[in-house]
Amino acid sequence: MQSPRRISVIFGTRPEAVKLCPLIHALERHSDLSPHVCVTGQHRELLDQVLEAFDVVPDVNLNLMQPGQTLSSLSARAISGCDQYLADAKPDLVVVQGDTSTVFCAALASFYRRIPVAHVEAGLRTWNNDSPFPEEINRVLTTRLAAYHFAPTEQAKANLLRDGVAEESVFVTGNTVIDALHLAVERVRQQPPEIPDLPKRFLSRTSDRRMVLVTAHRRENFGAGFESLCRGIALLAHRFPDVDFVYPVHLNPNVREPVNRILSGKPNVHLIKPLGYLPFVAVLEACYLVLTDSGGVQEEAPSLGKPVLVMRDTTERPEAVAMGTVRLVGTDTQTIVRHVSELLQDHHAYGLMSRAANPYGDGRAVPRIIDKLAEFPNIKAELLRLKIAA
Repeated sequence: MQSPRRISVIFGTRPEAVKLCPLIHALERHSDLSPHVCVTGQHRELLDQVLEAFDVVPDVNLNLMQPGQTLSSLSARAISGCDQYLADAKPDLVVVQGDTSTVFCAALASFYRRIPVAHVEAGLRTWNNDSPFPEEINRVLTTRLAAYHFAPTEQAKANLLRDGVAEESVFVTGNTVIDALHLAVERVRQQPPEIPDLPKRFLSRTSDRRMVLVTAHRRENFGAGFESLCRGIALLAHRFPDVDFVYPVHLNPNVREPVNRILSGKPNVHLIKPLGYLPFVAVLEACYLVLTDSGGVQEEAPSLGKPVLVMRDTTERPEAVAMGTVRLVGTDTQTIVRHVSELLQDHHAYGLMSRAANPYGDGRAVPRIIDKLAEFPNIKAELLRLKIAA
C-alpha cells in the first residue's frame, strides 16, 4: 500500500495562516495526503495568535523574525532556512499562499530542489510593481515558479493566462479566507471573545453607536500616506462624535508613530493592540463599515455585509470594486473624509454597498483544493524516474 504523500505547507504571516489553517485540517483528515507544517515566523506574535485560534501546531518553526530586519536580510534567511527545511522534510509537494516574502522564498527554494509548488490565491495582480510593494513582485515571481495555481476568481485565472501560464495548471476554487471566516463567525457567535481594550458594548448588536473599523499598515503608505490618512480619521472623529473609530494598531514603528501622534487622546478614537483572529472577526461583524489598506479584509467584509473603503490607489482584488462592495479612496485626507461621511450620512449609498454580493467564494474553496491535490501525480517521483531531478 502506497504511503500518503507528504505535503509541506509553508507560511510566515497572519494572513497566510488564516487562509491555510482550514486547508491544513482538511489535509489531516485525508487518507492519502499528509501535511507537514513549516512556519518561517515572518510575523511572530500575530502568527501565533492565528495558530492558537485554529489549533494548529507547526512541525517546524524557522524563527526568522529579527528587529529592524530589511526585506533583503529576511529574504536571504528565508531562502536558506526553507532550503534546509526541504532537505530534511523531503516533501512531495509544497503549498504556499498569497504574496509575502515567505511565499516567494519558499517557492524559490522548492524550485531549486525540484519540488513542485502549489500556489493558493494565485493570479492576483495590480500590474504595478510598486503597489503593493513588495507583494506584487512576490506573487508574479511565485507564478513563474509554481506548478499548480489555485485561483480564487475567474479574473485571477485570466491574469494567469495573460502571464502565459498553461490553462491546465490553473484551477478556480474561490478564496480559502471565506472558509476560515465561516468557521470563525460560528465560533464567535457561540462564544463572544473578550477584548480587554474595548468595552463589551462595542460588540453588542443592540448598541446605538456605530463603529468604523480601521486597519492600516501597508509599507507603500509609510510616511506621507500615513500622515494623510491619520488626519482624515482625526477629522472624521471630530465631525462624528457619536461614531467610534476602532483601530488595532500594527506593531511596526512606521505605523505606530504617526498613528499615536495624530490620533491618541481623541475620545471616540480607540487605538488598541493588534487583535487575534477570532476577536478581529467579532469586531468586523459588529462594525458599521471598514476603512482599510489591507488585502484580506476586502475579501472578508463583503461576506458580512460591510462596505469597505480601501486607502490605496490600486487593488489586486478588483472583483469587489466592480460589484460595488469595495471602493478605492486612496490616502488623501479630504477624499477619505468625503467617502466615509457619505456612508455615515446617506443610508441609500450605504445600503447599495452593504447589499453587494461577495465575489470571492462560497466557503468551499478548501475541499476543491483538496480534491485537486489528491489528483495530482507524484511529480517528484516522476522526475527521479526520468533521471532529470537535480
